[in-house]
Amino acid sequence: MLILWAYVALRRLSVPRDPRIWGAFLVMGVLNNVIPFSLMAWGQLHISTGLTSILNAATAIFGVIAAALFLADERLTLRKGVGVSIGFLGVATAIGLQAFRDFDLRSLGQLAVIGGTISYALAGVWARKMLGGLTPQVAAAGMLTGASLITLPAAWLVEGPIRLDLAPRTWIAIGYYAVVATALAYMLYYRVLAMAGSGNLMLCTLLVAPCAIILGAVVLDEALTPQAYVGFGLLALGLLILDGRLFKPRQHRAGGT
Repeated sequence: MLILWAYVALRRLSVPRDPRIWGAFLVMGVLNNVIPFSLMAWGQLHISTGLTSILNAATAIFGVIAAALFLADERLTLRKGVGVSIGFLGVATAIGLQAFRDFDLRSLGQLAVIGGTISYALAGVWARKMLGGLTPQVAAAGMLTGASLITLPAAWLVEGPIRLDLAPRTWIAIGYYAVVATALAYMLYYRVLAMAGSGNLMLCTLLVAPCAIILGAVVLDEALTPQAYVGFGLLALGLLILDGRLFKPRQHRAGGT
């Protein structure tokens, strides 16, 4: 958060003064940070990182549904309906129907991650309706400020006062999450959005699962069931259909055959 505000100050970007905008920041922080981070962090204690990343890739699926429900210009077309259906089949395959019959911590962990992806989807709708007129950097900084106003008191109540006697690797992990995985990631996110468009940006969710599966296997010695890989394949197909370029004819270069 502080890094983003420093960037805003350095670029001399306009900071909103309307209380309604700051209220929207607070809601955005809850939807895009507090709820998904809490649910996914808890869920990942009970399921593997690879399965978490596969379920997290369903964010685009729920995003299409949320947009169709709440945004007038984002109707659910036939192509989108097919993509969403195949994507849902992939999620159900990755989870496994037995998880719903045997309701244990593992299935609860999976449902918690799914709940986080739904919150992400609702955050996308909220951002478009309430924060569309702001620069991306200011919107990101305001969102993280709103999230901090909730998470800091909650962490104090649940975990107690902030400790400073942490192991060096813990500080390195905190620094990585704060600088690389949050501040720089948001800047990169909006840079890709500006350069490649929202369609290509949505496909970036496909990169999360393979990277997490590889890191989980190498670092944590985790293994996924074959149905998880089948589910990811179906989910990837659903996202490619949603992107739409599978159905676009290839353009021949000028002078080509």
